Amino acid sequence: MLTDDSPILVSACLLGLCCRYNAESKANERVLVLAKTHPLVPVCPEQLGGLPTPRPPAERKGERVVSSDGTDVTDAFQKGAEETLLLARTLGCKTAVLKARSPSCGHGRIYDGTFAGSLVPGSGVTAELLEASGIAVYTEEEIHSSID
Repeated sequence: MLTDDSPILVSACLLGLCCRYNAESKANERVLVLAKTHPLVPVCPEQLGGLPTPRPPAERKGERVVSSDGTDVTDAFQKGAEETLLLARTLGCKTAVLKARSPSCGHGRIYDGTFAGSLVPGSGVTAELLEASGIAVYTEEEIHSSID
């Protein structure tokens, strides 16, 4: 449960911003309700890494991230993760609520890199870096049982 009023880093698509690969959002009521008690910091690591919107979908294959057209976009995903961490540290975010299954933001389970819709254990590039840096990471699917 969140007991302080520190800002929460949130995947911008969960707040209704059309920044996903397909230029759509995934606004989530459970996430939006957090704004009643905490400042929310919207972030799209893929855009921060320099990728356009829209863009080809991408999935993580081991340590690499590859788009559906075969382009290796690992460097952009890594840059976006680093920029997201810098933002989180600068603003004092101790918690992040990120988009489930994303190659950037997924936490615990992500798509397997085959573009077949199969999930494997693992986390996205940004979620992995944030967690390794001491920031608690959740997905929109976990927030009721974990942080609210």
